[in-house]
Amino acid sequence: MDRIGPFSSAGTAQLRSKRASVRRTILLIRLMLFTASVPAMFAARAEAAEVVIVGDTQLKLVAEVVSGIRKTLRGSISSYSPAEVRGTLPRIVAKEQPRIVIALGRDALSEALNLPVAIPVIYGFILTPPVINRPNTTGIYMAAPVREYADLVKKHLHSIKNVAVIGSRDQLDILAVDSPSRWGSYSVKNGAELVDTLKGLDKTDAILLLPNASLLTPSALEEAYLLSFRKGIPLLGISEKQVRDGALLALVVDLAGLGRMIGEYASAVSSGTPIERLPPAPANRFELYLNRETARKMGIPIPAELMKAAKRISP
Repeated sequence: MDRIGPFSSAGTAQLRSKRASVRRTILLIRLMLFTASVPAMFAARAEAAEVVIVGDTQLKLVAEVVSGIRKTLRGSISSYSPAEVRGTLPRIVAKEQPRIVIALGRDALSEALNLPVAIPVIYGFILTPPVINRPNTTGIYMAAPVREYADLVKKHLHSIKNVAVIGSRDQLDILAVDSPSRWGSYSVKNGAELVDTLKGLDKTDAILLLPNASLLTPSALEEAYLLSFRKGIPLLGISEKQVRDGALLALVVDLAGLGRMIGEYASAVSSGTPIERLPPAPANRFELYLNRETARKMGIPIPAELMKAAKRISP
């Protein structure tokens, strides 16, 4: 007679049966979940045909821009990194058939420029508008126009009257178009010319450096900070880092606001506005960074309302 108990043959058979039943139940649940998710995946991919965004959203700054775009655009969006679409973006677009492609960054734009001209391309996350021969292309760029600095200085920094604006010829033509007549413009071709220009500046109240990596090399910037403090002429920079390093202030693009502007352009194009009516434009929202110690050393009064408006004050 078989013993009745946990170690009897009957008990073992029952245990095996229960385990098999549990495994079947788990497999059934997994199958049901997978089956339920498949239509959702296909639906998401089908809806993702309206707008395709190419940008490295692993980067926090790009992710902020995309967040602003998503808050503005209605409809579905697909996003890809530049690495995912390298050499294959035309095929991806042919498959998804979006109304618009948004390219964030120069790598993304380089891929998007290979698309058929019938597809509208809107770029962003680029400092200044690049020279583009492709029709049906526009964008929002990040660099603050000189007039943004001029308005801030006129309203809050009354001790600064004359400002020397230094940048490449192309940058001056784009960013300094509406600068005050009393502000001088200086075109330079490289970091060495930038330093030589700074050495010759004495009768100016501040110096505004336009964003250009080939001009603002580490050695040129180091020399610029030294000359700034030696002459007692504050630098107006373009980044929070430059402010931490000694520039008096900087206007830095609000990335979520940049995304909203890109989204507004995309919405307008999607609604039928010809892209030719939407020329490349600067962002319209900027965040202020201040260096309190630089202001103190150079005897520049900073009003309380300007301090309050700053996103961050160093040191």
